[in-house]
Amino acid sequence: MEVIPIETSKDKGTRGLIFNIQRYSIHDGPGIRTTVFLKGCPLECFWCQNPESQRGTPEIFLNKEQCTLCGQCVAICPTGASSLLLERSTIDRGKCTGCGMCVDVCPSGARSLVGRYATVEEVVQEVVRDKKFYENSGGGVSLSGGDPTVQIEFALAILRGCKEEGLHTVLDTCGYASWLIMEKLLEFTDLVLYDIKCMDTTKHYGATGKPNDIILENAKKIAKCKLMRVRVPMIPGFNDTAEEVRAIAEFVKDELGAVDIDLLPYNKWAESKYERLGKTCFHLEEQSEEDMERLRAIVSSVMMGEKG
Repeated sequence: MEVIPIETSKDKGTRGLIFNIQRYSIHDGPGIRTTVFLKGCPLECFWCQNPESQRGTPEIFLNKEQCTLCGQCVAICPTGASSLLLERSTIDRGKCTGCGMCVDVCPSGARSLVGRYATVEEVVQEVVRDKKFYENSGGGVSLSGGDPTVQIEFALAILRGCKEEGLHTVLDTCGYASWLIMEKLLEFTDLVLYDIKCMDTTKHYGATGKPNDIILENAKKIAKCKLMRVRVPMIPGFNDTAEEVRAIAEFVKDELGAVDIDLLPYNKWAESKYERLGKTCFHLEEQSEEDMERLRAIVSSVMMGEKG
């Protein structure tokens, strides 16, 4: 299996863009974990729970309710992206470079910078702080996003560094990448958490901006060489129907084999992020626990070979 030839000494100095390192994470793989969130994603899902992860550049969160209209952001902005319009603070996202100068001078904390550059050495040092917790719980490090495949050199170097520390590694990915990229990352991955949104490629394209043929093909290849779990975000009105869930479960059973499927209910908590990024948010209703149990029962019946 071909691997990108990066020397270990160069690995440590490799820089990439992250937007969060979440310690004591229990939902991104087995045991207690630290999840490293990388910025940048090949998909543009309209329901994304981390909209700040989609662009591969730093961005400004703007909480207009906290803004005191002092104007310091306007005065210091080098590109003219910040302005006060109709007694409201605004950001021209097309002009904003995410330099963070407005964040530094904002006296009310209305602005914050999402995304910072870090070296592999810095990330690995942060991760290994909780090594004892990983050892006691069967946990480790998880690479998420966005999607790690977008920053291949950085992601690969982090995974390699964590394996050198003896850590269990998880790759959380949507799978929209060439097999060459996936194969390189799998070399240092113990478990893959793999997103599948729906089976129809036209529908997938309309919701994410990309078709799903490469995603499904990569899933088949990964299932043959790595331990994986399929995760399906349940999006109201998009894929949270019996027909959609059954189709995904049948694909997993027929093409991937003994792979677990997790149905993830929609959560409204991320909706406020869209306003702070100046993005359009589709306000969706969360599924009830009864709805989720019904959908999970469909998955179980398919995986056990029962007729639908």
